[in-house]
Amino acid sequence: MFSWVSKDARRKKEPELFQTVAEGLRQLYAQKLLPLEEHYRFHEFHSPALEDADFDNKPMVLLVGQYSTGKTTFIRHLIEQDFPGMRIGPEPTTDSFIAVMHGPTEGVVPGNALVVDPRRPFRKLNAFGNAFLNRFMCAQLPNPVLDSISIIDTPGILSGEKQRISRGYDFAAVLEWFAERVDRIILLFDAHKLDISDEFSEVIKALKNHEDKIRVGAEQGRPDRDAAADAGIINTPEVVRVYIGSFWSHPLLIPDNRKLFEAEEQDLFKDIQSLPRNAALRKLNDLIKRARLAKVDPGVHAYIISSLKKEMPNVFGKESKKKELVNNLGEIYQKIEREHQISPGDFPSLRKMQELLQTQDFSKFQALKPKLLDTVDDMLANDIARLMVMVRQEESLMPSQVVKGGAFDGTMNGPFGHGYGEGAGEGIDDVEWVVGKDKPTYDEIFYTLSPVNGKITGANAKKEMVKSKLPNTVLGKIWKLADVDKDGLLDDEEFALANHLIKVKLEGHELPADLPPHLVPPSKRRHE
Repeated sequence: MFSWVSKDARRKKEPELFQTVAEGLRQLYAQKLLPLEEHYRFHEFHSPALEDADFDNKPMVLLVGQYSTGKTTFIRHLIEQDFPGMRIGPEPTTDSFIAVMHGPTEGVVPGNALVVDPRRPFRKLNAFGNAFLNRFMCAQLPNPVLDSISIIDTPGILSGEKQRISRGYDFAAVLEWFAERVDRIILLFDAHKLDISDEFSEVIKALKNHEDKIRVGAEQGRPDRDAAADAGIINTPEVVRVYIGSFWSHPLLIPDNRKLFEAEEQDLFKDIQSLPRNAALRKLNDLIKRARLAKVDPGVHAYIISSLKKEMPNVFGKESKKKELVNNLGEIYQKIEREHQISPGDFPSLRKMQELLQTQDFSKFQALKPKLLDTVDDMLANDIARLMVMVRQEESLMPSQVVKGGAFDGTMNGPFGHGYGEGAGEGIDDVEWVVGKDKPTYDEIFYTLSPVNGKITGANAKKEMVKSKLPNTVLGKIWKLADVDKDGLLDDEEFALANHLIKVKLEGHELPADLPPHLVPPSKRRHE
């Protein structure tokens, strides 16, 4: 347990005692950020208020992509079993948002029941109406993977003629709601299906403030790393990292790409596995993003609302003045930008804000209340920094908290683990020392380096090792691994080991952090 005592007695007589990061975030939001949001009607314009379940829920992974790009298959691959409501086919089959979560028994909870359950982080989805709730469900089942994370399957993004069919609810807005609250967004795409439909464009806009959460995956057989960037899926000047893998249990279509697929799959799996350990940091980061986009996002909103309030007449001409202010909202943005030194990128979408203001009663807007803004500024400057220390402390106590089970266990151990039998792992199951097969060649070089009492100095070893053209940082690590007895000299076996490790590195493999037992020279094994 950790505790953090606030020294600010002016705001509260009794000190605040936070036992966990989740509790600290919950209290900071309720006491300091929520009052600002409520005062300036932030929830009506931007994002619904956060609830306790938002701070306590397991990490969530959101799967997004066009139809038939393998979202449901990807989930099936991760948990290694079917889940209720699962359908897989070549045409759009998943027509609902399905929250795949852990439960004691297998079953389905419909959307209308989900949004009234205070233990679930979905209550605010009630605002999207029955058309959405009828297309929302929770598939619960006892599965070890779901002990640590929850996965959100989504309807395929429509393209071409299909996008003309109305869903009956704001699909992009629902995705944006989830994007704000999940820990990872996996965007799956098909390099042969890169047409950007109107709906796809809306989805990209909805995800644009959450690029740090997005990972892009491409199904096997289409190793085109530039495809996502070329399609405009993520608007960055750099080519986005694309994980190319075989995320299903069928035979590889292109077996020549096995090594590439294995490496990419492992990288993506490690990223997902780390989510439980980093959950507190993600929640802290999301709270900061909510409170500030460069400055204070609710503060920007507060400046807009208070400016509109100040311009409204007290008695006559309210409606005409309202129309004028909405039409001239761009000029009001510029004025606020100059007066408060706010970046243009921190303002909400002008078009969207104008649409929302059409239905608002400006007479109910509140004037600027600096104390509320000061409280949030203090939270960002002081409270968050202290809470960050607690995050690191909590993380240090849970280094082994990773996602387990399902596909995550399939390649963690045994001969089908990534890199098993390759690079530094070569010869792991051999009875003979793997370095021994090339030792005669290395011995010829060794005896030209003037060994004394069967050993060569570091200076003489360096003359030979630098011929590999590897940087000194790498050669230094190889020396440390090869000098098994730590005497600052290399005998013939240690010299052969150093050359073996040089070969491993030159072949493109990574060096081990510690020397594996199967690489320890035979004469040194009695000391291990």
